[in-house]
Amino acid sequence: MGIDIEAGGRVKSKARTSKSDNPYIRLLCKLYKFLSRRTDSKFNKVILKRLNMTRKSKPPLSLQKLAKLMAGKDGKIAVVVGPVTDDKRLYEVPKLSVCALRFTETARASILKAGGECLTFDKLAMRSPLGKGTVLLRGPVKARQAERHFGRAPGVPHSTTAPHVRAKGRKFEKARG
Repeated sequence: MGIDIEAGGRVKSKARTSKSDNPYIRLLCKLYKFLSRRTDSKFNKVILKRLNMTRKSKPPLSLQKLAKLMAGKDGKIAVVVGPVTDDKRLYEVPKLSVCALRFTETARASILKAGGECLTFDKLAMRSPLGKGTVLLRGPVKARQAERHFGRAPGVPHSTTAPHVRAKGRKFEKARG
């Protein structure tokens, strides 16, 4: 018995791989692919999955949110698969150990000034190969500007979706009630 080609053949499900040309990300994918295969740690599998995600799915996390989420978790390493950005609204940065794909210059300076440390994923693999003593965090995926336009059609009852409008002036899609 063969495969019924007319019915669409057989379904092959393959894990998504990163299309990034960045050699650092490619090497990290190799490292965590090895770790997820050779250890029983779910942490490594999650990190591998997130490293292979699209850029849209690796949103930045601000220092303020990071500090809020890490409150009361002393001695643990915050792990973010994505960039960590600075927040001017946060006056006093607590002492944090953070591992991320990228840090903005000001965020790195703020963390180091507070006596914390900024780790890369290869250093994290050396220090905690099974993900012990870590807190896995994510940035807000739905916070992109484009997400405002997704959902139920604008104008439909109970819809909070923003319409695509050329301008915000008097003559452009201003409802009268």
